Amino acid sequence: MIQKTIKRNNVHIRGKGKKPLIFAAGFGCDQTVWNDVFPAFEEDYQVILFDYVGFGNSDITAFDFMKYGELSGYVQDLLDICEALDLKDAVFVGHSVSSMIGLLASISKPEYFSRLIMIAPSPSYVNDPPYFGGFEKKDLLNLIDLMEKNYIGWANAFSITLLNNTAKAGVAKDLENRFCSTDPLFANTFAKACFFTDNRKDLSNVTVPSLILQCSEDVIAPRVVGEYLHENMPNSTIAYMKAIGHCPHMSDPEETIQLIKNYLLEQSAPLIGEGVGEV
Repeated sequence: MIQKTIKRNNVHIRGKGKKPLIFAAGFGCDQTVWNDVFPAFEEDYQVILFDYVGFGNSDITAFDFMKYGELSGYVQDLLDICEALDLKDAVFVGHSVSSMIGLLASISKPEYFSRLIMIAPSPSYVNDPPYFGGFEKKDLLNLIDLMEKNYIGWANAFSITLLNNTAKAGVAKDLENRFCSTDPLFANTFAKACFFTDNRKDLSNVTVPSLILQCSEDVIAPRVVGEYLHENMPNSTIAYMKAIGHCPHMSDPEETIQLIKNYLLEQSAPLIGEGVGEV
């Protein structure tokens, strides 16, 4: 079971510390999006990297369209990894939809987590007045339709929208290449699970303290969405970033690292210990 999960989700463990720190990529990406971030934590933490099934170097033969057609399938991936590694009180860092995956996992098994760090999170992308999620449902349906008819064109347009920063054209191209290297059927399945989920009712059930990193000019998760999360999640803290767009861990890794470290130091979360090697 343990080795099956390690292989299935392409789990890698690095670092010299004992305190587990899990990095979870957002929609359409794999663990390499953390390459400019995770080394800053290797000295003090047990850094855990993984890929959701269907992405990166995961075991794509394990992809089940029914299981991964719901966000719960990706939540189960995360819980399986925590169980396989016998984790307790881990710090979870999730980008975008992975923030909600971590949140749901923490509600199911709070003993696995001590802190949630949510980068550009959103509990629901669809407008539902007075709630403003940023998109009308028809806009997201059109996005899914474009994915199905012209995946390359969708990847180009969506990566530019995510970054929303012409000064970071290289990062947008990197994102586009990542999307294009993914099986469109897997990406489409994840997109539907991601864009049409509504986790607003789950927010009040979170018991694990959390940090919300709110980006500037984020089209996908606007400021009002981050503030909605902060107002409705117990024990949450919000930090406003200078970074523009939806992917600060790729466009502005230094600011992302510093804000995470500041929060963990304030929370007295770091534990320094012996190394754990690599899986």
